[in-house]
Amino acid sequence: MSDRETVPGATTGPPTGMKPGSMPEAKPAPAAPEAPGSAPALPRPALEIASGYAFTGPALDLGALLWDGTCLPDAQIRIPLPMLNRHGLVAGATGTGKTKTLQLIAEQLSAQGVPVFLADIKGDVSGISAPGQPNEKVQARASDVHQQWTATGFPAEFYTLGGLGHGIPVRATITSFGPVLLSKVLQLNQTQEQSLGLIFHYADQKGLELIDLKDLRAVVAFLTSDEGKAELKNIGGLSTATAGVILRSLTAFETQGMADFFGEPEFDTSELLRTAGDGRGIVSVLELPAVQDKPQLFSTFLMWLLADLFHDLPEVGDADKPKLVFFFDEAHLLFNGASKAFLDSITQTVRLIRSKGVGVFFVTQTPKDVPADVLAQLGNRVQHALRAFTPDDQKALKATVKTFPNSAYDLEELLTGLGTGEAVVTVLSEKGAPTPVAATRLRAPESLMGPIDAAALDEAVRSSRLHGRYAQAVDRASAYEKLSEARGAKGPDEMKQQKAPKPKDDPSVVEQVVGSGMFKSLARSLGTQIGREITRSVFGTARRRR
Repeated sequence: MSDRETVPGATTGPPTGMKPGSMPEAKPAPAAPEAPGSAPALPRPALEIASGYAFTGPALDLGALLWDGTCLPDAQIRIPLPMLNRHGLVAGATGTGKTKTLQLIAEQLSAQGVPVFLADIKGDVSGISAPGQPNEKVQARASDVHQQWTATGFPAEFYTLGGLGHGIPVRATITSFGPVLLSKVLQLNQTQEQSLGLIFHYADQKGLELIDLKDLRAVVAFLTSDEGKAELKNIGGLSTATAGVILRSLTAFETQGMADFFGEPEFDTSELLRTAGDGRGIVSVLELPAVQDKPQLFSTFLMWLLADLFHDLPEVGDADKPKLVFFFDEAHLLFNGASKAFLDSITQTVRLIRSKGVGVFFVTQTPKDVPADVLAQLGNRVQHALRAFTPDDQKALKATVKTFPNSAYDLEELLTGLGTGEAVVTVLSEKGAPTPVAATRLRAPESLMGPIDAAALDEAVRSSRLHGRYAQAVDRASAYEKLSEARGAKGPDEMKQQKAPKPKDDPSVVEQVVGSGMFKSLARSLGTQIGREITRSVFGTARRRR
């Protein structure tokens, strides 16, 4: 349906822009939505759509129905709050308003006591913590959709990966990150991924804590050394050549400045589930502008956050509201080049985390960016405008239309004609059934639509109670130090310091554990004394006790 078409009479058959035969002539008009005075104002097909959104329980208000180019403010388009853990998709071409849609949904979730996680790729979501600035455009949009707009800031915490940028550092240990996600970051092939899994298995059994990159590099370097090659046979299926490829990948990864993202103190993902003193949900904003050129890294780190939550949260079934809604921006980066095993793990996590009260919204340009098995799990859809300038664009447009339920709209025409801040919406009703497809003029966010200044952001970070807990990195003794001492080698940052040899009758702590400077003996004794197998999940991430 084009925005330029006129509203047809309610009794003269299907209106312009509707599919022929899509509306039975003898079908009586359904009951009107609850909004006062809506029944006589709405054309019959618009009334049918609006009635699908007349929920009785708590819901988020997205905007007002668009019909035949006219905004109908008495027909409000909403999402039931309990259905937010049924996951969703926000899609659309660049510049169509996806970020503001995230901000609008996050505000309302926070107001209803639901914590939110947002990945801020471009650095313009930090404004959610500050009241918005009224202007003519905001007032006009609020008037169009019958929104009682009030400038409001929301409680927020700001994070960064490894402390790069403005925010509280988010770090993960190599052990908890696991071999599957790390293989994705290192861009290893399937054989190398399986080999890395064996290396993790070996380190788990031998009690070698993998905290940061140098720990893992030390283990791999040992396994490829003269005294460690025998250990490869004990692992089985790990060739020296493959171990060498992994070692080179780790070294290259570290030289690119990636070492800061792995280490301690490790971020406790339960911090994302907090509410403020006034009962509003805290909006956790992960600031990513400093790592925009490392998309593989941040998309995989987001998956780690989600997988870690999945490990720790108990089953809650169908709740009155979600425990957390997680927005996964630039979702296509996660799926590009992913192995089948990796995609299967994502699908399983998304499917099962719903019962733990977590909703996941993937944000990308077109639905075809998301694998079909994952897309099938996404019950709520907000589709902004698409462009159709090239044959590939046309193909993507047709594919997008096929992902929607049957509609009274001509979706191909509609999706190319939507303006900024307008979208095609379908969600799950309170009974779990898809609602009618509704073209919607979206509400305006009430917080600042843009970034807060750097000084205010830094002050918010320093004043957070989490700053003292996570700001300073800690480097405790782990696999790197144990291997260096057991093999009598100096680490790269120990080369300038000579250690006096200890008397034979006064062995070091590590030597007491390993029983020998030769690691073959170390492996044997560790296997019986402190060796343990870490329980790992579908992603190979370690389960941890809080």
